[in-house]
Amino acid sequence: MAPHLRQAGAMLVLFATALFVPAIAHADDQGRDYCPARPGLGTPACTMAPGQVSVETSLGDWTLDKQSGDRTDTVLIGDTSLRIGLTDNIEAQLGWAPLGIVRERTGAATDRVTRTGDVTLGIKANLRNPDGSGLSIAVQPFVTLPVGRAPIGAGDWGAGLVVPVTYDLSKTVNLELTSEVDAAVDQDGRGRHLAYSGVVGVGFGLSDALTLTVEDQLVRDEDPSGSTTQDLASASLAWMPRKTLQLDVGAVAGLNRNAPDIELYAGIARRF
Repeated sequence: MAPHLRQAGAMLVLFATALFVPAIAHADDQGRDYCPARPGLGTPACTMAPGQVSVETSLGDWTLDKQSGDRTDTVLIGDTSLRIGLTDNIEAQLGWAPLGIVRERTGAATDRVTRTGDVTLGIKANLRNPDGSGLSIAVQPFVTLPVGRAPIGAGDWGAGLVVPVTYDLSKTVNLELTSEVDAAVDQDGRGRHLAYSGVVGVGFGLSDALTLTVEDQLVRDEDPSGSTTQDLASASLAWMPRKTLQLDVGAVAGLNRNAPDIELYAGIARRF
């Protein structure tokens, strides 16, 4: 096994051990309403209560990107995020995409590769209203470990900071703002560059169990190979048949030529 994979594996074991000890100690604390981070482009400001564990998985995620006559289809299966409440307003996060398939068609030639993705480690600290009610604000620093391989993995480590803000406009309408700045990995997998984005969204409670969210996202990437700006629009539905279970579907459409044409996904989130 390559040295960087052994190091990443050791870090994951230590990270998971540190997370599950407090989770087990407080596993009976279920007083806070469940607040999954999926679906959608933005990030909620709420955090998991101490000892609560959320497993959030994309059952399938397909993205189509057509550029200058070329076509790229990307499929992610089982892309999962683990969120664990450590204190009243701090949660730890672990994310990994175990399977990704990329199919590229250029003219008459077609290339298909299957890879795993990189691992993401993060912490979210809520600064106001950790249950997400009223005005809620959080900061979420994260790092990515180069466990996967291109084109699913980035090829080097990266880091970033997400700042989510949510505000209840009424009992059924919620405004969300998510800002992010990254030390993103260069396209050639060597070194890092500045990338930043912003999401504006509105969530509508259609019923006690069903929520519709519409969003717009602007992404600026200053890669040395060429800077790009993407404009994306998203609509997603989340259905919570039980207080600890959510099912979701969503679609993302590219609004300019640099953005992928379309993304469709479905997922599940479960609190333990």
